[in-house]
Amino acid sequence: MQRIYKSHLCIESSTNSQTKMPSVVNAISNFAASIVGIFVSLFNSVFAVFHAIFALGADIVNSVLTVVKHMVSMVLELFQGVLGFIAANFIAIAVIGGAYYLYTVYQSKNRGTIGKGRARA
Repeated sequence: MQRIYKSHLCIESSTNSQTKMPSVVNAISNFAASIVGIFVSLFNSVFAVFHAIFALGADIVNSVLTVVKHMVSMVLELFQGVLGFIAANFIAIAVIGGAYYLYTVYQSKNRGTIGKGRARA
């Protein structure tokens, strides 16, 4: 084993085959780790695609439900306006009809007493 000193570094070089063997084992372990990493990345990619598909489906369902909610709200507001208009007209007709009824009853009572009073005189 040779030691070479350059500035403050000590570099050792070896001609033994024992020091080269761990580098082969290290290379094989790095290769195996890379293969496992490729499969893990592939699994993560497939999982991400399925996750994106499910998220898209959830967003579509959410959007459809929001549109239905707004349409139901719009129809209820429309009927509220129509029903409010009908109710207001019904009340107005009832008030006018009631006033007419009271007027005719009042007139019939007054005409009867006035007519009777004149007939007796």
